[in-house]
Formats: sequence, C-alpha cells, structure tokens
Amino acid sequence: MDPMELLKLLGIAIVIIGFAMKLDSILIIMVAAVVTAVVGGMDVGSFLETLGTSFVSNRSMCIFIMTFVITGTLERNGLRQAAAALIGKLKNATSGIIISAYGVVRVIFAAFNVNFGGVAGFIRPVIMPMAQAAVERDGNKIDEDHVEELKGMSSGIDNVAWFFGQVLFVGGSGGLLVQGTLAGLGYDVSLVDLAAVQIPVAVLAMLIAVVYYNIIDRKLMARRARKAKGGKRA
Repeated sequence: MDPMELLKLLGIAIVIIGFAMKLDSILIIMVAAVVTAVVGGMDVGSFLETLGTSFVSNRSMCIFIMTFVITGTLERNGLRQAAAALIGKLKNATSGIIISAYGVVRVIFAAFNVNFGGVAGFIRPVIMPMAQAAVERDGNKIDEDHVEELKGMSSGIDNVAWFFGQVLFVGGSGGLLVQGTLAGLGYDVSLVDLAAVQIPVAVLAMLIAVVYYNIIDRKLMARRARKAKGGKRA
C-alpha cells in the first residue's frame, strides 16, 4: 500500500492518542479533522464545505450529544438537588403523581410536535430526583430495587406519551407514516381525520398508564413500609 494512503489515517491515530491521554475532546476532533484535510490535499474552502455538510446531515446526532453535555453541566451545578428540594416542599406529591404529571405534560407538548422531554434530557436530571425525594420523605434512603422501578416507570410513561402524542400533530412524521401505509392499502385518509381518531386513543393510553404506574407506586411504598417495620423490630 502507498505510504501516502496510510498517512491519511493520521487523523485516526490523533483521536486514539488524544482520548487515551484524556485531552479535550472537541480539540482532539478538530485537530484530527484539520490534519486529515491537510494530508489529503484538501483546500480551506473544501474543508469548510465538508465540515458544514457533515454537521447539517448529522445535526440530529449533534443535538443528541449536546443534550448530554448540557444535562451533565446542569447536574454538576445542582440541578438534581434543586429538583429534589422542590419536591420536599410539596407534602402530598408521591413518585407516582410526579411521573404521571410528567406524562400528561409530555403528551400535550407532543401533540404540538414539541419534544421537550426524554430520558437523557429530562427524566434523569429532573424527574428521577423528584421521584426519589418523594419516596425518601420519610427520612430513609431509597433502596436500589425501588430506584430501578422508578426508572422503568419514568421511561415507560415517556414512551407512551411521546408515541401516542406525536400522532396528534397534523403533518407530523407519525401521522404521515400512518397515512402513507393506509394509502398503500387503498385507503385515502386525511391527516386531520387521523388526528381526530387518535385523540381518544391517546387519552385512553395515558389514562391506563397513569393508573398502572400509580398502582405500582403504591405497591412499592407498601413494600417499603413493611421493610421499615421489619427493620425496627429487628
């Protein structure tokens, strides 16, 4: 193989070495990109054009990565503690009510095609600390099994709300998918009609989810109370 062709892989080596040395991630990637462009004989204009095209074509992934960075920064600056402190002031708020309230708000926003939530961007830094604080109001630390159940409940209601809510938006990707599928089967259905039919389905789905997760929450709290009594007796 031509040595010059191998030289074009220098950027990969820079990324590996940079991450191994725990250097700044953005700096490593930019240096690797510039070195690769120079070695490959790419001029400044072509490099910037390629960089811009790659960013636009992969903007969804960029937003996904930015969500992690922003969430991590907020957590380091006390977001989780602030969310837990807020619940401490609401005496009647249970973890089931908190998760249910999030699901209702999530489906309403989804109906307008506004994706504000998600596991990484909202559940982990906000909903989970609030749900845990509601459980720990009795002064005892929550156990690991209870935490895992809360994670499942939060993620589950997020999926239900977004899945059924996004189809309520006329012109959304979910509605267009359903319309296209029905059109292939010989059914000509308008997006407005699809949204109208979906409303009772979304309401029923959210109602079932809310009731189901509140039942689970009550069972978890009852189990927690039995463990606490058993511990006191011992």
